[in-house]
Amino acid sequence: MTMYHKILAAVDGSESSLHALKESFKLAAGGQALITVVSVLPPYQGDLSLVGVKNVKEMMRRPCQDNLAQAEKLALAAGVWIKTLCAEGEIFEEIVDLAEKDRCDLIVMGRRQRRLLERALVGSNTARVIGYSSVDVLVVPKETTVSFEKMLLATDGSQDSQVAAQRALDLAEMYQRDLIVISVADVRPETYGVAPQITEGLIAKAKEYVAEVKNQAALGGINVTPLVREGDPFEVITKFAAENGVSLIIMGSHGVTGLRRLLMGSVTEKVLGHTPCPVLVVKVEE
Repeated sequence: MTMYHKILAAVDGSESSLHALKESFKLAAGGQALITVVSVLPPYQGDLSLVGVKNVKEMMRRPCQDNLAQAEKLALAAGVWIKTLCAEGEIFEEIVDLAEKDRCDLIVMGRRQRRLLERALVGSNTARVIGYSSVDVLVVPKETTVSFEKMLLATDGSQDSQVAAQRALDLAEMYQRDLIVISVADVRPETYGVAPQITEGLIAKAKEYVAEVKNQAALGGINVTPLVREGDPFEVITKFAAENGVSLIIMGSHGVTGLRRLLMGSVTEKVLGHTPCPVLVVKVEE
């Protein structure tokens, strides 16, 4: 049983991308999902006539072919059938376009070391894929595993969060797991003295958001643990995930508007940069 039937995994030869690919095999569910693996060759900016090598195009495609050969080796060892494709162009554009063309419902990407991502996520291919993709994106940090054992839904009551909540509930029902729902009131200690009524209002809203998800879950017989916390949302979410062994964080993001928010340092972007576990970014259909 699987929620995702056509999965696109992007590899670039790095350990993080190959690790994410191996984790994506878990979603194949005994062949019920088709996994396409793509490696994208960035366009050559120089003058090919000045390159003193025969069969220049073949030489340029070699890294791409090597990446896919590694992917095929991993798939063979796991007993999973994959389709491979070598593309050329802007990396994030090729990934997004291919996912749309093949009607994929999930893109899987790796995440490099945390320190590097914290500094360079803005403008990265991961951020751009998330921003422009119309389908869900699963980001798998290196040395983490994809599991639905302990899922954490982060909600702020927005339309994005409502769609993510439905996906989280569907996953909880499918895998027969409980769900933790957290909403963080973005208030700091200094706010209490300055505007206590605003603080109380934010906390009340957060309680409404988690209560709404809990009520939805009750209709499907899903057990939900509602949590309301105060502080910097991304810090609270990632700290809770790390201290409580969360296996998957689920958040929402909206189309190209989502890209704008990512580039401005959104909660989603910061969670992606600091998360101790995979993050499923659920996309709102345009």
